[in-house]
Amino acid sequence: MPVNSFNNYHLSWCPEVEKLSRPCYLAIANLLEQDIRSGKLAPGTKLPPQRELADFLDINFTTVTRAYNLCRERQLIYGSMGRGTFVSPLPGDSSGETGNSDVLELGVVNGFDQVNKQIIEATGAVLKKGYLEKLYSYTTSLGHLHQRAAAVNWMKKFDVLCDENHTALFSGSQNAISAALLSLFHLGDTVAVDYFTYANLIGTAHLAHIRLHPVAGDSGGMLPEALDECCRKNRISGIFLMPNCANPTGITLSDERKRALAEVIKRHDLILIEDDTATLPPSAGYCSLYSLLPEQTLYICGSLRYLCGGLRVTAAAFPERYRTHLLNGLFHLNIRTSALDGEIMTELILSGKAEDVLLEKHLLALRANRIFDRIFPDAPPAGEGSFFRTLPLPASMSRQQECEMLFENSGIRVQHSARFTVLPRPGRNFLRLSVSSAGTEKKLRTALSMVKIILESRGN
Repeated sequence: MPVNSFNNYHLSWCPEVEKLSRPCYLAIANLLEQDIRSGKLAPGTKLPPQRELADFLDINFTTVTRAYNLCRERQLIYGSMGRGTFVSPLPGDSSGETGNSDVLELGVVNGFDQVNKQIIEATGAVLKKGYLEKLYSYTTSLGHLHQRAAAVNWMKKFDVLCDENHTALFSGSQNAISAALLSLFHLGDTVAVDYFTYANLIGTAHLAHIRLHPVAGDSGGMLPEALDECCRKNRISGIFLMPNCANPTGITLSDERKRALAEVIKRHDLILIEDDTATLPPSAGYCSLYSLLPEQTLYICGSLRYLCGGLRVTAAAFPERYRTHLLNGLFHLNIRTSALDGEIMTELILSGKAEDVLLEKHLLALRANRIFDRIFPDAPPAGEGSFFRTLPLPASMSRQQECEMLFENSGIRVQHSARFTVLPRPGRNFLRLSVSSAGTEKKLRTALSMVKIILESRGN
């Protein structure tokens, strides 16, 4: 029986006891999620203290704790030290977008989408072509042959030598990642990742019931010896790597580190997803992971995603061994990628405007990083022309929801490092700040200056 009487005591939320089943913590978490998503519990609602709810339900306190912790992992609720537990502003959403146009954007990396003149010109050139009607009919799910041929030539710039039969068009890099996780892996498989990795990979892996295993690294990226030990102690099926300006850390793998990692990947026959986020074609002598492991690598050409945020198309190269499963995943996810978007991409590549667009964005990124470095001279360095930067946070700002809400309430959207890890305690906290999404340099200066004021007020 409950210790206290609840006859005249209000609880802001309590599940219907008759709906509880075993395991009890999971039932409580699912019922709480149902009431949040249905709108029964509004964002900002303060939830009952765990002990009070446990007393009301006449169950163990740790059962409620497990339920609350699970809902935190689902980004449904957040805790504020000394204040309690609250329903998240955007339950379960990790995009950082609230629809508030007055908020200065430093969260989502949009990639200087104001650079669009040449995108518009390429779109106009496509519309004038005489075969536009063919772009509206169903063809192969891989994309038109001439579009894949253009992508093949583009990927050669990144040391990826493939052919049209081993290239496919996807509706963006995230779409290619989703297709890979759903088609190349099985339920319960484990994929090795960096301690801090691409946030949308984490969300997609959760939906696909793929486990992610963090592997230790240093300032040069994932450690080969740590990956080897991880593979010997665990059943690892694949690995996800971002070799250039990894999101969110900004780390770029050296050729030496790539070769060392490739040896381990080959030895353990791992499926490698190489998400290459290089924004410009590299200099001569560049070495891709794909070139080291062509029979084990799905290469995602991320540079194409930076052409235009609204142009939802990128190319990926794959070995023959992945063909059947990957293309099956592509078909069932998309049926096919937009042929019109693919044609605009092709026009940009063949006309030479793709490099022009990326170069213009690179120059804007250099200017944006100089602004960042003037405001935060002691910030960790980043690769030349990075589209985002990181800032360390004090231990007092370790809670993602509370931290991001603090900045949001001040008119700035940021992303906390907790979004980018599967570890409950990653060991360090930081902000990942986009320098490519504010819209203008004036807005960027304003937003970064406000971030500095907030951090200084917190003693950082």
